[in-house]
Amino acid sequence: MEKQEIRTFGRRHGKKLSARKERLIETVLPKIAPNADEKNSILEIGFGAGEHMRDLAIVNSDKIIVGAEPFVNGVAALLSAICDENETITPEYKNLRIWPDDVRLLFDKAKFQFDTIWVLHPDPWPKARHEKRRLLNAKFLTLLGQNLAPDGRIIIGTDHWEYYDWILEQVKRTKLKVCNSTHDTIKTRYQQKNMAHTTEVKYIILGVE
Repeated sequence: MEKQEIRTFGRRHGKKLSARKERLIETVLPKIAPNADEKNSILEIGFGAGEHMRDLAIVNSDKIIVGAEPFVNGVAALLSAICDENETITPEYKNLRIWPDDVRLLFDKAKFQFDTIWVLHPDPWPKARHEKRRLLNAKFLTLLGQNLAPDGRIIIGTDHWEYYDWILEQVKRTKLKVCNSTHDTIKTRYQQKNMAHTTEVKYIILGVE
């Protein structure tokens, strides 16, 4: 029997969706599934409500922006923000694609070559007994490297400093290399909450050796 992947995220559902968001999930979401044949693409893993994804879509209008998020309310919030009153995606967001599930299942379907992979504020699972749930372990980082373009970059941001150090230790067990550890702070709702009560966000930028 195949060993089941450890779930690295929390709940899948929050409060009940509005009728509009339910329709968007049913009608719009299936039309914007990721396709490995689309080149020049950027991936964001765990996009929350999608604020950063929307910025990526506008700034990188020549690229395909793929987001993976298993929390259905976050997916619905992004769909609501990118669709007009006719429930049609507005022109500036035509390059967005959404995978509403665990990103590992996306990688099981096809091999991608992302130019950039963003992982901003993954759940640090700070309790010792939950460490196995941390997303950015060596196995997962290796998987990201396998779906990264040769000159691509993985950009990780966290305000949980112990998790930051833990990730760096995991990187040593992969074929990835640390290219940089500085980046302008990306403003997200999670970053503004500063759940870890630290003074800054730390970044790790990785590439393939």
